[in-house]
Amino acid sequence: MDSDNERVAMRKKNEEARRRERQAALENSDSDIGLCGWLLVALSILLMLVTLPISIWMCIKIVKEYERAIIFRLGRILRGGAKGPGLFFILPCTDSFINVDMRTITFDIPPQEVLTKDSVTVSVDGVVYYRVQNATLAVANITNADAATRLLAQTTLRNVLGTKNLSEILSDREEIAHSMQSTLDDATDDWGIKVERVEIKDVKLPIQLQRAMAAEAEATREARAKVIAAEGEMNASRALKEASLVISESPSALQLRYLQTLNTIAAEKNSTIIFPLPMEMMQGFMKN
Repeated sequence: MDSDNERVAMRKKNEEARRRERQAALENSDSDIGLCGWLLVALSILLMLVTLPISIWMCIKIVKEYERAIIFRLGRILRGGAKGPGLFFILPCTDSFINVDMRTITFDIPPQEVLTKDSVTVSVDGVVYYRVQNATLAVANITNADAATRLLAQTTLRNVLGTKNLSEILSDREEIAHSMQSTLDDATDDWGIKVERVEIKDVKLPIQLQRAMAAEAEATREARAKVIAAEGEMNASRALKEASLVISESPSALQLRYLQTLNTIAAEKNSTIIFPLPMEMMQGFMKN
């Protein structure tokens, strides 16, 4: 177990090192624009100086607090990476830029028809929260980070749920969400995307399966109710047996019990009172 953890930690460390190397290469790529490139940059600066102060309005750009700007000079990312927030300066004709939103983005995973491990078809949907962690990688390494993350989330949801039983899907939503988050975060790390949270919204079962589960639950409740009623009858009969044994030991106890019963009947304002007759009196009449 320790060796597996060490290998996983080493793999993550190597991936992080490679990601930093790619980012450094992207951010320092403007140093290789060549002689022709530097000549074009010099002409652009000269044009800006000649057309001052009108050109200043074309050179100064503003990005908001939650945005970052990736500047391309002659097609290469400018040294220093993303710019902003606030003011930054570009050269006319040679520079262009792309704004990247750094706020957390949420999207719904469309309902996915999934065949579980125990061959049950369910429809599951969810929600994903992610944000752009590295604007340079999000622009340079992938065409559309948002669309790619959405498609990857759908595929990951199907893959993860395909290894679970129906009972695990219904009871272990937090574990499934955590597994999806880890998988998505590892896959989108090269894109500069940080998956912050994944939640399973709803699990829809087929109508026939819902009816079968409802019938099973009802049968289970009825069986439990019958067992509880039978246990109550058994406990009551044992209590009556013990009471009869106590009364049989003392003849006066039966008379006291009889008086208590009369008191209960009188409290209920009932006009019917029953007087028990001893069997010894009835035997005398039967002999005559």
